[in-house]
Amino acid sequence: MPPDAVASLRCPICQDALRRTTGPRAALVCGSRHSFDAAKQGYYNLLTGKGTPFEADSADMVAARHSFLAAGHYAAMAAAVAELAAPALAPPNALVLDAGTGTGHYLRSVLDRSPAAAIGLDISKFALRRAARLNPEAVNLVWDIWRPLPVADAAVDVVLVVFAPRNPAEFARVLRPGGALIVVTPRPGHLAEIAARTGMLGIEDGKAERLAESMQEHFAPGTTMELDIPLQLTGTELADLAFMGPAGHHLDRAALARSVRADEAVTATARFGISVFTTAVSTS
Repeated sequence: MPPDAVASLRCPICQDALRRTTGPRAALVCGSRHSFDAAKQGYYNLLTGKGTPFEADSADMVAARHSFLAAGHYAAMAAAVAELAAPALAPPNALVLDAGTGTGHYLRSVLDRSPAAAIGLDISKFALRRAARLNPEAVNLVWDIWRPLPVADAAVDVVLVVFAPRNPAEFARVLRPGGALIVVTPRPGHLAEIAARTGMLGIEDGKAERLAESMQEHFAPGTTMELDIPLQLTGTELADLAFMGPAGHHLDRAALARSVRADEAVTATARFGISVFTTAVSTS
């Protein structure tokens, strides 16, 4: 676990700096002795009080996502994100924050391209179990992105948000001047060939414009790109794709599996928008 990442963490109770203890069981501890033990899988749960009102991804949803991504279907998108993050992660001691890290798949691509200190946040302990195995050098934390982030001001060089909630004010607070926020969202027409069949949610028009509007108070727009990925899927992969996203919270996996043949051939196109926003650089 890189010390630079730990040094950037703040206690969610008192905002003191956190440090990692050594001994029989690792923990993150602040000067006021608030302590957060490591789970046996290597992640830490910083949520306090009532935790979060939002529904975390289930073990089955996470397993579907792991299987689908491990097959390489979205490799082109992961590579594009890593390339966009690389310039901001070039300096020594750079730090990347993956807000909504899930299984850690996209953060892994970034770290393979640009070795850096890293923090991964997600509300699903099932996702973080996999993320901690995939990215053991990162600090993987259970956290609700809608709450103030447990990270120091101006400590982060890149924030990644891949199909995850966005908290522009907090992202701007933790980013260093000139830091980059990289946001990946689906575009209209994303998986349109299979959405109705599988119960997946459609993508409404105007999504890109709403994203830009939500960021304009805190960020300047930078690079934008569109990426289309043609998919050739089996029925099993189709079921994984449908179940791994937001629709998985209300889909019946068994019924979904019965609606497709495991060996059938399915074609579709994934359509992504990747937007890079930058924080202002002080001229004083």
